[in-house]
Amino acid sequence: MRAMILAAGLGTRMQPLTFDKPKALIEVNGKTLLEISINNLIRYGFRDIIVNVHHHANQVIEFLNNSRFDAQIEISDETDRLLDTGGAIVHARSFLDQGKPFLVHNVDIVSNIDLQYLYERHMNSYAIATLAVSKRESSRVFLFDNQMALAGWRNMITGKVIITNLSKMLTAFAFSGIHIISPDIFNLLPHQGEFSMVEAYLKLCKNYIIQGVELSNSEVIDVGKPENIEIASKFLKKINRNIF
Repeated sequence: MRAMILAAGLGTRMQPLTFDKPKALIEVNGKTLLEISINNLIRYGFRDIIVNVHHHANQVIEFLNNSRFDAQIEISDETDRLLDTGGAIVHARSFLDQGKPFLVHNVDIVSNIDLQYLYERHMNSYAIATLAVSKRESSRVFLFDNQMALAGWRNMITGKVIITNLSKMLTAFAFSGIHIISPDIFNLLPHQGEFSMVEAYLKLCKNYIIQGVELSNSEVIDVGKPENIEIASKFLKKINRNIF
């Protein structure tokens, strides 16, 4: 199975740690976030992996060249232009578009989500994309109808709301940064350039099923801020995974 790790971001929330290194190479318990993500993907059977790079790209490339993983790992080079989440996925189309659904994983997410279960839920649905979501605090949330079909988005800080499908009741869930996507989606996205996958999903869900899978029993830690490194450290020690 194929997967993409989104690792090209500038890591502004992680400053000053990211002044001289990419967020992907920030360490938790002596392991980089990139290494933690790769090993977790391998654990669930994803052994063809592509990693996008931009900020301090050479450091990430050098790290991968000097590491050994039980997987085939390729680089999606965004050195010239950061393409945001949607543009990054399209830029890696030649690798990802192999006729089967693929997984996308933010490099700064540490979790114990069962990725195989998420993949199977996608395979057993008519959804063009399946998002791992949960009930947890987040500054931005997706809104789902009672069938867990995506129907909107809300910024919890500014109060901005986007409703794409009218429903009597919408429920807010935080997105984990982990999703399964069917390759058919490439025919519905811009063919190039910078764009957000969140914005793309909000447009597509008017006519296509984008489902949420609630995984509130799983733990998700966004290691996007320095203060969350210690939280992730305690979490990883608690679950005691040998691969980490």
